[in-house]
Amino acid sequence: MKPSRPLWSPQVKIAVSLVILAGFIFLLYKFSAVIAPVVLAVILAYVLTPLVNRLQPPLKGSRGAAIAVIYLLLALFISGALWIIIPLLIQQVRELARDITLLLNQAQQWVDQPLQIGPFTFSGEALLAQLSASLQDLLRPLFTQTIDIVAALVGSIVWVVFIVVISIYLIKDSAALNDWLTSLAPPGYESDFIRLRDEINTIWSAFFRGQLLLAVIVSLILTAEGLIIGLPFAVAMGVLGGILEFLPSVGHGIWLVLASLLALFGGSTWLPLPNWTFALVVLALHITFTQFDLNYLIPRIIGRSVRLPPVVVILGILSGAALAGVLGVVLAAPSIASLRILGRYIYARLVDAEPFPDEPLTPTLPPPNPRWWRERPRRTSSPPPNARRR
Repeated sequence: MKPSRPLWSPQVKIAVSLVILAGFIFLLYKFSAVIAPVVLAVILAYVLTPLVNRLQPPLKGSRGAAIAVIYLLLALFISGALWIIIPLLIQQVRELARDITLLLNQAQQWVDQPLQIGPFTFSGEALLAQLSASLQDLLRPLFTQTIDIVAALVGSIVWVVFIVVISIYLIKDSAALNDWLTSLAPPGYESDFIRLRDEINTIWSAFFRGQLLLAVIVSLILTAEGLIIGLPFAVAMGVLGGILEFLPSVGHGIWLVLASLLALFGGSTWLPLPNWTFALVVLALHITFTQFDLNYLIPRIIGRSVRLPPVVVILGILSGAALAGVLGVVLAAPSIASLRILGRYIYARLVDAEPFPDEPLTPTLPPPNPRWWRERPRRTSSPPPNARRR
């Protein structure tokens, strides 16, 4: 007879939980530099795992061969895209920088003379200096964090190799990791854990895989639209529109402000329209495209699992930027949607309500007959006269 172990008291359980939590926070603090590469490796593995699962059966079930083929195709795709797009982006960014310099020089000439409004006189030069300082203070953290992320991914070969290797192991052992996480559920809560896991998986799957496809489609549409109407820097603005698609509810607004400023100060590259008229054309076209994106593209590509109120998304983006920089901005929407599901479940358990009210009831089936192989169906009617051939 095995000796019975004494159960831990509630005080001991709380103390052990607090020690584990403190140790986890200490490890996060000491190894904070590794968090962003690990998160990127998890995202990469999460996006590529369905492709590996589909390619594995044709390769005779070899998961390693499927992983090798997928990563080789990914490397070829990224190399080809960079080889085609990067030269165009560099050229247009240089032209944009030159035009901004000319625009600032014109603005400097405009504000050299003081502005007279009634009995008040304003110094245009002082206003321009204050506006420039405010813009620099506003944009400096964003550009600094963006440069840090790009340097960590592109400039450091070690981190890139680390991300790729970790993502490969995550894809290779994805089934084992999934079973291990399911086994951690307390007894009696396995079905709840699986339901929560599936709902959260739907959110992140729709966000990453659907968002990537949506970003490519939006980039192509905006680039084609810009080339047709003669928007300055059409390729760069198209790529920017695809990237801003990762910021729901605010990405369209940011793109529209930038495009309107380009149209207002630069005009069309070939349409014989005044700048203010061309700016109105850009405004009307993008408002129409925004409605098409929100009502057609997003529901069909991503679905409605990540749809959140705009104010919640904006607050989440600001919080994500304060906590994790650019990576926090990108992951704000699916994180909030996942917390919404967990919060709904916790609230239902606290008030003794059903956490999954839309869950269909499992029908009660009769027990199987253990002698089904011995019994044969009885013939209820005689065969027709012409059933047998003489």
